[in-house]
Amino acid sequence: MTTTAPRTLAPHPDRLFPADPAARTVARTVYEAVADAPIISPHGHVDAAMIAADQPFPDPAALLITPDHYVLRLLHANGVPLGALGRDPQSTPSGREIWQQLATHWDDFLGTPVRYWFETELHDVFGLDQAPSAANADAQYDRIASALLEPAFRPRALFDTFGLEVLATTDGPADDLAAHAQLAADPTFRGRVVPTFRADAVFDPSRPDWRSVVASIGQAADIDTRTHEGLLAALRARRQYFIQHGATATDTGVLDAGSAPLPAASRERIHAAALRGPSALSEADAVAYRHDMLFRWAEMSVDDGLVMQLHPGVIRNHHTPTLERFGPDTGHDLPALGSFTTPLRPLLSAFGTAPGFHLVLFTVDETVFSREIGPLAGFYPAVYAGAPWWFIDTPAAIGRYRAAITDSASFTKTSGFIDDTRAYCSIPARHDMARRADAAYLASLVVTHQVSEEDAVRTAQRIVSDIPRATFKL
Repeated sequence: MTTTAPRTLAPHPDRLFPADPAARTVARTVYEAVADAPIISPHGHVDAAMIAADQPFPDPAALLITPDHYVLRLLHANGVPLGALGRDPQSTPSGREIWQQLATHWDDFLGTPVRYWFETELHDVFGLDQAPSAANADAQYDRIASALLEPAFRPRALFDTFGLEVLATTDGPADDLAAHAQLAADPTFRGRVVPTFRADAVFDPSRPDWRSVVASIGQAADIDTRTHEGLLAALRARRQYFIQHGATATDTGVLDAGSAPLPAASRERIHAAALRGPSALSEADAVAYRHDMLFRWAEMSVDDGLVMQLHPGVIRNHHTPTLERFGPDTGHDLPALGSFTTPLRPLLSAFGTAPGFHLVLFTVDETVFSREIGPLAGFYPAVYAGAPWWFIDTPAAIGRYRAAITDSASFTKTSGFIDDTRAYCSIPARHDMARRADAAYLASLVVTHQVSEEDAVRTAQRIVSDIPRATFKL
């Protein structure tokens, strides 16, 4: 019988840097200037209640695998049922069994950013020096589980260890934000955790939960939402509530970026029909209502100053049987074609030059970076080019994004890196990846004599600090 020696887990110090020696030397210099800079995370999905409670994480799988749809979808694609990954209420595999699935399928992640993030966090956070495998899965699980019992691995301690300065969460429109209030009032917590207002359900009256969400917003704001004007008033009140709790931004995911406004009478008619139930609502009216709501959302941002993040072009819950059995956020939200220039014209005609309005555009269709988002950000003061996100937050796509956007909008009109994660321990790994990819791109400009090395270093420092602060008003 032949045996395979354990593979080492030692991320290379020059990973993601150019192969050309001269460019690689510059990339090292640029990266070293930002490697240890504090992390500003203006768009993420970590639960503030987890940080406020500061309890030990339950087990390695619950921390590193089950909440991460990046990991779930690729394991599922390689034959692992979601029930074996802890996402089926009727099936309860142990954390050890879930970890075994990751270890067994480790090579299925080869070449992906998920593998990059895992290698970095397993090595840098938990001190592992061997790659996961079926043979060492139990030993590695025990080592991580033991570490999670130590005070240094509780959420708040890791917040400091990771160098987190600002962490934005994603919160529903009726949330009471109690955890944010607790953290803000706690003198022992030195970090900053800010809520982000997300109210996707109110945009689309064809959603099955639209009526219940509209009612919950009215209840939270103590405003009758049975009229469209009442809903808008309640949303304005809730946005103010979020601002009082530290929010600087909203986040909106809709199918498309259509933004044509409707007359007040049309809005009220469609709103009343939607309240009667889906059978009373035509598809055309539902689309028109959604487009008008996007226009109203920008109108509110001009009034109250909240940054408006927009990420259209995702088909949610693509596989209906998976949704029905396992629920949302289980890896089958998939990209659609993106479009911004024409759909956003009504919104930008009204608000694109409004003082203080910030509209950050994200896409999972990278063809629109050079064709639409870059040129839009290169003219409209309000428009900022959001970083590669979700399916394209990869080293190669970050390089393509920089090349596509920089020609039209340079660096100032961008967002800084967006980690977009529920997987808490992957945050520093994701930001490190982005810093290395940006260093590689900036190095390419230096060695082709387009910018000086001094400018490259200064730009890298701005990308991780000044730019996200300014874009998200932090």
